[in-house]
Amino acid sequence: MKALVTGGGGFLGMYIVEQLRERGDEVRVFSRGEYPRLTELGVDCVRGDIRDADAISNAVQGTDVVFHVAAVPGIWGPWKRYHEINTLGTEHVINACQKHGVPKLVHTSSPSVIYDGKDHENADESLPYPKPEQFLAHYPHSKMLAEQKVLAANDGNSFATCALRPHLIWGPRDNHLIPRLIRRAKSGRLRRIGDGNNLISMSYVENVATAHLQAADALDFDSPVAGQAYFINEPEPVNLWEWIDELLTRAGLSPLKKRISAKKAYRIGHACEHVYRFLRLPGEPPMTRFLASQLSGSHYYNVTKAHRDFGYQPEISVEQGMQNLEPELRALAEES
Repeated sequence: MKALVTGGGGFLGMYIVEQLRERGDEVRVFSRGEYPRLTELGVDCVRGDIRDADAISNAVQGTDVVFHVAAVPGIWGPWKRYHEINTLGTEHVINACQKHGVPKLVHTSSPSVIYDGKDHENADESLPYPKPEQFLAHYPHSKMLAEQKVLAANDGNSFATCALRPHLIWGPRDNHLIPRLIRRAKSGRLRRIGDGNNLISMSYVENVATAHLQAADALDFDSPVAGQAYFINEPEPVNLWEWIDELLTRAGLSPLKKRISAKKAYRIGHACEHVYRFLRLPGEPPMTRFLASQLSGSHYYNVTKAHRDFGYQPEISVEQGMQNLEPELRALAEES
């Protein structure tokens, strides 16, 4: 099989590439940068921007399956950037697959596409998309539009698509979530938000990569996977703040003691958004409504559908994942 991985130099994308190469698949990566690890793996690297329709079309040509992982994450920034990269960029991938007769597309989505600000407890894929005005950040809105386009493109004849929604991806080589947590804890800017009892789903990165390969293998025009979205995470939820405390402890840092109420954090987030928007401040607000809601609420998801349709079952336990991550946690904590 010849696979294209968009964003193959990123956190999740690199693990997908490694697993594909490990089993002998031919891999091409479409990304903006250069990555020595991809060269080591013997990967065909194509540099380009997902916003360039011609560039992505050329990269897609001649492949059997596309893993569309590339996206701009985050909780702050202009709508134009999120829409162009996450939504229109996905359109470019879909159009390229259809133009060149690529039969399979596996799209990396997010549970945030159905996040309406309320608690989600053992929720499944029957949850509807929120209304546009319910989104508290541009990222989930742009990803929802992208997911809808991917699933609508499934035609039951020549093009089969599916979308995976991994929740809170973590593990070694993470350059986003874990480093930010450690930096905030070291600076004293990390607080418990809410009553500290909220449960969340999380997804160890290697398990998420495996789910992508399993979904691609099962995906066909007449398979139950075609045209479907799937939550991907560990089957059992964890207490968010206990998990964060364990990360800090393994890093050699003290557990969190300071806390703030969910309502106060939400109000602060709302105020920060107004200030940053009005003054056009650089960077990201220290708190937003979306972040306050995510950190204080419960959001965990049922993965029965993924297990039933393509055999998803996490191979690496949370404990093993923590052990794998611990050296990086300590290195982050020791950085000046």
